[in-house]
Amino acid sequence: MTDEVPTPGQWPVDPQDDQPVSEDRIWVDGCFDFSHHGHAGAMLQARRLGKELCVGIHSDEDIMDNKGPTVMTLKERVAAVDACRWSTLSVPHAPYVTSLPWISHYGCFYVVHGDDITSDSSGEDCYRFVKAAGRFKVVKRTPGISTTDLVGRMLLCTRTHFIKSLINVLAGDEGSGDVEERKTLGREMKQRIEDYASDETGLKPGCEVWTWKASAAAREQHTEEEQGTFDKLVSGTPPQPDQQVVYVDGGFDLFSSGHIEFLRQVTKAAEEEGRARGWYEEAARRKRIEVAGTDYGPAYVVAGVHDDEVINHWKGVNYPIMNIFERGLCVLQCRYIHAVIFSAPFTPTRIYLHSLPHGLPQAVYHGPTHFMPLTYDPYSAPRADNIFRQIGSHAYQNVNAGEIVQRILKSRELYEERQRVKGVKGLGEEAVKRREELERQAAA
Repeated sequence: MTDEVPTPGQWPVDPQDDQPVSEDRIWVDGCFDFSHHGHAGAMLQARRLGKELCVGIHSDEDIMDNKGPTVMTLKERVAAVDACRWSTLSVPHAPYVTSLPWISHYGCFYVVHGDDITSDSSGEDCYRFVKAAGRFKVVKRTPGISTTDLVGRMLLCTRTHFIKSLINVLAGDEGSGDVEERKTLGREMKQRIEDYASDETGLKPGCEVWTWKASAAAREQHTEEEQGTFDKLVSGTPPQPDQQVVYVDGGFDLFSSGHIEFLRQVTKAAEEEGRARGWYEEAARRKRIEVAGTDYGPAYVVAGVHDDEVINHWKGVNYPIMNIFERGLCVLQCRYIHAVIFSAPFTPTRIYLHSLPHGLPQAVYHGPTHFMPLTYDPYSAPRADNIFRQIGSHAYQNVNAGEIVQRILKSRELYEERQRVKGVKGLGEEAVKRREELERQAAA
């Protein structure tokens, strides 16, 4: 399909008729394997260059032919792109070598890509045609993150990516290098958090970002209840009149279709509740616009993100594969989220929930499965307050960090070859056996 220009009725997604080409409509494309914050950063920068963003996503077959195996299926990768707040339209089966007829069909004048080189199986530039046409723009590649790097962490079982205290890292008090290097990195990380907290245009304030400071015991266990301290890291849009505050929490490691579908289902459930209380009636809509100047949804979703040490305490091995900064950025870029709390406790106690920046939430949602063996219910407090809600089974409920690691291990030789092509040294059978043994121990 990607070798030819489709005819009307054969394009992977509507519109089926050619659209007027506009410089305000931007095209980006790629594999988007793992929805890590590097991909989101590229989409954010591209979105800021126009008013709409079309995202082309290569097929599993094209990626295999040109680069190697994907970890996530096309359907899972499309779900991740759909969930990015800066994406306007996802276009699956986009050509691996970017095609002028394809981008023009969807009305895009410019193609945007990072400042790294992308080649096809013949070693030729994937963007040679759009570059020759003067329709190519370069943005800065997000440093320190890539699919190749994440696969390496899984296979090597490293923990060097862990962050002990995000607050200290942002202040330049934790990390490698001298004082000035740490402070420079902290400022860059803080700026990235602010960027990812922007609205769907990428230009205006969007999500609120908070940190919660408490003892390690309060963050990790259920036996210590502390009010802790909430500090605002980024000012965004607070809850609007009559919006109900909804709380979710988790590790959100290797942010994937499982997390995304859960958050989508939370939003859907809140919308159904809103419909029942007349939220979508015309008079209610007009009143919201009159008061706030714009319309908005019935729910304000706040996501608590756990520290690295908290997740590692419960899951072992070298989980989380992504550190709290990386995981937080993944959550921030998701269109279903309105606020993020870094270093949220594993157990949302009554005092914690009542102390949240916008007060006790109207609902606390949890997904259909537990990925960690627990001897107690971490959601006993919201159950007692009658605000606990459970999201039922869904198609992606088993797609989590553990599942993704298992996919890597099962196809280890193919991923090893992919790493080798990228210049990463092979790990050998012993390293893989060690990972498998650590996984078995953690599951025992």
